[in-house]
Amino acid sequence: MRALRQRSLNERALAVTLVFAVVLDGILALLFAWCVPVVIASSQEKSALLVEIAGDYNALRPRVGTRCVRITVNRMASGQVEEALATDWDPRTDGDPPVVWSPAATSWTVLLRQHRLSRGVPDVLPPTTPSIMQSPLVLAMPKPMAVSLGWPDKAVGWSDVLTLARDSGGWTRESHPEWGPFRLGKTNPTVSTSGLHALVGAYFAATGRAPTDADLTNPSVVAFVRDVESSVVHYGDSVSTFLVNLLAADRRNEELKYVSAIAMEEKQVVDYNDGNPLSLLHPTELPPKTQLVAFYPKEGTLVADHPYAILGAPWVDASQREAAEAFRGYLLSEPVQLRFANAAFRSHDGAPGPRIKDSNGVLPGWSGLVLRPPVGPLLERMQRSWNDLRKRARILIAIDVSAPMGESVTGGGTKLGLAKQAAAAALDELAPDDDVGVWIFSGGAANTSAWRELGPVAPLASRREALKSLIGDLSPGSGDTPLYATTRAAVRHVAERFDPKRIDAVILMTSGRNRDRDDDLTDLLRVLGSQPEGTWVRVFGVTYGTTADASTTEQIARASRGAAYEALDSATIRRVIAAVLSNF
Repeated sequence: MRALRQRSLNERALAVTLVFAVVLDGILALLFAWCVPVVIASSQEKSALLVEIAGDYNALRPRVGTRCVRITVNRMASGQVEEALATDWDPRTDGDPPVVWSPAATSWTVLLRQHRLSRGVPDVLPPTTPSIMQSPLVLAMPKPMAVSLGWPDKAVGWSDVLTLARDSGGWTRESHPEWGPFRLGKTNPTVSTSGLHALVGAYFAATGRAPTDADLTNPSVVAFVRDVESSVVHYGDSVSTFLVNLLAADRRNEELKYVSAIAMEEKQVVDYNDGNPLSLLHPTELPPKTQLVAFYPKEGTLVADHPYAILGAPWVDASQREAAEAFRGYLLSEPVQLRFANAAFRSHDGAPGPRIKDSNGVLPGWSGLVLRPPVGPLLERMQRSWNDLRKRARILIAIDVSAPMGESVTGGGTKLGLAKQAAAAALDELAPDDDVGVWIFSGGAANTSAWRELGPVAPLASRREALKSLIGDLSPGSGDTPLYATTRAAVRHVAERFDPKRIDAVILMTSGRNRDRDDDLTDLLRVLGSQPEGTWVRVFGVTYGTTADASTTEQIARASRGAAYEALDSATIRRVIAAVLSNF
């Protein structure tokens, strides 16, 4: 009886605790609903630090009048936010609308003003967008390569990149034929600041001065920029794609074969050398055996000045602007500026902190020319010119049509439906002179091939609509998923027809599962990671499934020095396909 009474008392106490928890949750929800919400859209390299700083600031219980303030930081690529703000923010696909936009550089605010002006809609930016920290664009090289070019005493720039890129002997001219051709890692200038600044920097180097509108059609200038682009290994939506792959290559003692230089922020050089390729709050890996070191382009370089723009958008009210102003003051305070310095940023006025030192691969005494972003119309034309000047692609798109691709996804539709949508969008965005082929794959009878060709790898040109029609007619089958076998075959197919003047790659659109006689992932990863350097084919994977399913695609992409993306619902597909295409 006593035991029953005790159990009853315990159950009653538990019930009271649960009621209290529910009431407390309700009170907290009401309090947060009453708080002034300030959403900050932040570029990647500082987002983790800003999240931590915002948490500390919220803990101070800041107020606007009688209302509390709640700062939230969302990580978003600068180009992605610029596009969303230029075309009117859509919360369904773009997420919570920001009160503050902090892209990596003022260049993006210049583009936003220009794009909104072109559309005839009001500006949403304030007259000034003060910097909260800075980091110049550098050309980061594995230290042995940099030393062979004279680092740290000799200045190197885009003209030297061009000389190495144009030389068919590559690193032979520096007495290192074993390093092969000069390979540049560079991000896509439509989404990434380092890619945009590298493109602008190449135009400055080509002209020897501030470019004019006429320079963009000058044959010698066009040839200079195009030839720099020709040395690109592949593009990407963020520098971290290259750094993750480089660290993996370093583990295999192959870092000098993967890439010769990467255009990136100075801060990211220090992060990589710490074993932190994703610029998180703390390193997640051991440091690399071979450091990266920074060249500051001798022709001058642009600086990622990380502006803080409080938006004058319709969804921002006076209370939010006041709260955002107060948080900006907090970011410029001495203790917070010290936190930025300890994360390898320079201060808001460009002064180097304790992490900017030679032993970290960067130079505190750098005093080179700082280039300013061109005016809006010219910067817009430069960015647009990249579509004509970029290195062309040679892509085989392999679409999974096995039974798991018939499963439903959040937001409606099926996994195959998302894949078809993504493939059609890719065909729309690629250039007519990109080479594209399409395969489908699914398990079938023992004597049939696991994959079938819908269209051969050939110039897209007039085939675009026909391929889109074939893709639109696809439906999921009942067979299993021969992911590993298809990946092997697709990579081999592209390698046998390799074109060194293009970005040769496979795009996998898959559930991420493998159910097939070929179930040896370890061997597949070995094959992908030991390809001949002269015919290396990268795999870029898009997984339509769970995060666990995406792990396999991630391993495949990383082994091949590609990148992987997850499309887990219908709301994210547009962003995912934009990220995939940023590699080409």
